Amino acid sequence: MSSWKKAAKSNQKVHRERAQPASRQHLGILEKKKDYKLRANDQHKKDATLKLLRKRAMNKNPDEFYHHMINSRTKDGEHHELDLDHSFSKDQIKLMKTQDIKYIAMKRTMEANKIQRLQSRLHMTDVVNETPNKHIFFLEEDQEPDEFDLAKRLDTHPDLIGRRTNRPRLEDLQKLKLDVVSPDEIERINQERERSYAELKKRIEREKELTIAQKTLEIKRALKEKRALKPKRVKKGTANRAPVFKFKFERKR
Repeated sequence: MSSWKKAAKSNQKVHRERAQPASRQHLGILEKKKDYKLRANDQHKKDATLKLLRKRAMNKNPDEFYHHMINSRTKDGEHHELDLDHSFSKDQIKLMKTQDIKYIAMKRTMEANKIQRLQSRLHMTDVVNETPNKHIFFLEEDQEPDEFDLAKRLDTHPDLIGRRTNRPRLEDLQKLKLDVVSPDEIERINQERERSYAELKKRIEREKELTIAQKTLEIKRALKEKRALKPKRVKKGTANRAPVFKFKFERKR
């Protein structure tokens, strides 16, 4: 009997899954019933969740208060947990602040080294020429101020009087051999110098900001230490200055 069943199965029609029609091949594989059940069950769960949330929203009391409101905020419709220092111990917080100060000090040192390299390369000659200062020359009694020749007194060319640095004398100018430089090369050098000065200015501002941030963190760390007398604030901190506090002298035991 069992052999007859096996023979009958060998002659029966093979049932295959219905394939996607050729006109709909661009839509991918045809969805089967098991795929539909997964998709339908997932949709039913989402609908049930939304229904429950709508019901809770309708039954919510607008004057209700719970303590989690203090530790969370809603921004653009999304809940965000506030980072509280209470999750760390005091020693851990102090260590993290110390690490922040060390990192800022390291960055400030790097900026200071870069500023020093730029200043040594640029020599700041333009700034020196723009700095106002005085140089007094004493004349003879019989000499009038209009007759005073500054170029002759300095022993240099009249076109170099405006310089305060790199102002060679006439005998040095006669020995000097000038290289022929094209106007394009001069323009390129001037542009490169302007870019270097702009970079130097930005790095000086950056170093100043890091210095203020470092001092502010150091003051905050000092304020958190236990003291018998509370320090008095002398000046409020701004973007260009760290806060200034006056600490009372405490005798160490």
